[in-house]
Amino acid sequence: MAGNEKKGRPFLEIFSLALQEDYRFPILEIFAFLYAFGTFILAYSFFQTSMGTMSEQTAYLMTTTLMGLPLDIFIILIFKNIAYGIGNDLEKATIQTLFSYPLKRASILTAKLLSAILIALLVFFGTQITALYLLAPDIVSGYLSVVLLSYITNLGYALFLTGLLLLLTLKTRRGGLSVVFGLILVFAISIIQGVVSVIEIFGGTSWPNQVLAVINPAIALGRYYASSAVSIMGGSTLWVPTFNEVLMYISGCYVVTAVLFLISYVYFSRRLNL
Repeated sequence: MAGNEKKGRPFLEIFSLALQEDYRFPILEIFAFLYAFGTFILAYSFFQTSMGTMSEQTAYLMTTTLMGLPLDIFIILIFKNIAYGIGNDLEKATIQTLFSYPLKRASILTAKLLSAILIALLVFFGTQITALYLLAPDIVSGYLSVVLLSYITNLGYALFLTGLLLLLTLKTRRGGLSVVFGLILVFAISIIQGVVSVIEIFGGTSWPNQVLAVINPAIALGRYYASSAVSIMGGSTLWVPTFNEVLMYISGCYVVTAVLFLISYVYFSRRLNL
């Protein structure tokens, strides 16, 4: 018991230091405001354009609509926390101070990641669920599984991007450079998604979208909740997965994400030399 307490105190101390670094005033207050503002603005837009009967499709559309801008803000906040919270420590070699604590390197990285990701996630999720419950309690109570599945799916893509950025930050050891590369990566994936959608429409092949759905399962979930297989351009039918296939894509995304974080942990613990 005493040994656990001795290990717990340094961990909490590093976690506390990371919190102070990641959420200096007024960073948390600004992002919390942006979460709330973006959520309620998008909610107003949804109610202005989609006042239909309640259904799984309605629950999905409202959840993803409310999630749109706040999810982008969430990704930016995590990118900032990891690139500057970890990247700057590596660039300035201040991480060596943390290595002097009686903790394994994996525990140090865990404390930094909990600060970088968990707090941002709690603020994001708390704001979103509160807004949904206030604006559409019937959706939360009647279609909770759809709501949760939508969040799990979209957060999978955000965490995948986070895993890539973490690995990139550990390799480059530069916070500003990592942020730039991370934003370029997000932009590039968005362009690729648009290109493969055009290929699917005009080329009649859906496998590029299916490949992308492994890292962004929101593509598969969005197709699933489409009211029907949409026919475009002379009867060409877009790919519409089954529910079990959607679950497979979600699982695949989280497996790939877990591998990225595992590689980062191994690199940080065994190969990172300062």
